[in-house]
Amino acid sequence: MSEEIKPFTLDVPQRQLDDLRERLERVRWPEALPGDDWDTGVPTSWLKELVEHWRTGYDWRVAEAELNKHPQFTTTIDGQRVHFLHVRSTDENALPLLLTHGWPGSVVEFLDVIEPLSTEFHLVIPSLPGFGFSGPVTDTGWDVDRIARAWAELMRRLGYDRYGVQGGDIGAKVSPQVGRVAPEHVVGVHVNGGPGPMPNLPLSQEELSSLSDLDRDRVARIEAFLREEFGYISIQSTRPQTLAYGLTDSPVGQLAWVMDKFREWTHPRATLPELVIDRDRLLTNAMIYWLTGTAGSAAYVGYAQASGWGALPNSGVPTAAIVFAHDVGIRRYAETENTITRWVDVDRGGHFAALEEPELLVADIREFFAGLGHQGAETSR
Repeated sequence: MSEEIKPFTLDVPQRQLDDLRERLERVRWPEALPGDDWDTGVPTSWLKELVEHWRTGYDWRVAEAELNKHPQFTTTIDGQRVHFLHVRSTDENALPLLLTHGWPGSVVEFLDVIEPLSTEFHLVIPSLPGFGFSGPVTDTGWDVDRIARAWAELMRRLGYDRYGVQGGDIGAKVSPQVGRVAPEHVVGVHVNGGPGPMPNLPLSQEELSSLSDLDRDRVARIEAFLREEFGYISIQSTRPQTLAYGLTDSPVGQLAWVMDKFREWTHPRATLPELVIDRDRLLTNAMIYWLTGTAGSAAYVGYAQASGWGALPNSGVPTAAIVFAHDVGIRRYAETENTITRWVDVDRGGHFAALEEPELLVADIREFFAGLGHQGAETSR
């Protein structure tokens, strides 16, 4: 099997952009439901304004140029095309750091942290299998463990023998798993949101009363999520192909599907997402799904592979978590599967840490890995 790593440059054909503009000019809008508010999903009035900006104010070529500022590559691992950014630090002795995004994100999540992190780390930022330019998937079984093994192979091909890993959302599951499949190579695991597992609900009154006020609030929000927000997981994990037809054919459908979560998971929740994250950045993230037609395979990989989410052994690798205000990581449960050496609770920020609180995230990553005292690997492409 070829281990070739090929340079990659984004150059979306103009016909794709013209097709998108035409579709945005002839949207078939649904009638707004009573109240037209977030209780029933993305409000029609709000989405119309965002789509108008997408059609008349947003410039993909600017976003494309920003992505192309960073060296990008593709390689084939375990039969799957893998796209990744590889940004070398000017410090040859820097520690390699593997960053993994989640759903409904992409490598776009990390654009604001690349420059500050690359002063101290060699950065490897892959697109998850089935997501964006690593999509679509060509095989079944891309659970967390298989992704982790692919990431370990990617780092081997790049010549990195010792490295750190970091991620949020799906990345917060994949990153600890890289530590489990390659503990001799991973010097530390850093996640935002908590590395899991979640508590086995419902908790007994005795166990609930033994938790701190902060952790009881997190348990309550997990319960609310299961009651009020779990529908998208049910759909994506059982009928990803059926969902894919609508999202791949309608850019507005694709945008609404991901923006629903950016509103729910940014902090404060009541604040419109474009007031938390730059709206062009939000559109660029949606564009990655639209241009690659990977709504279905991203859903399939993200939530259909249940075998990657069960009880797991502790790798022994030092693990840090920064838990922002929206997120629900609970240290007591995380310690059952992870060697937690640093845990930071923050009273601001949401689920999309690199987009919402890049400076705070960067500072925490730096402090954790500096405390480990490890130097990076020396050989790389």
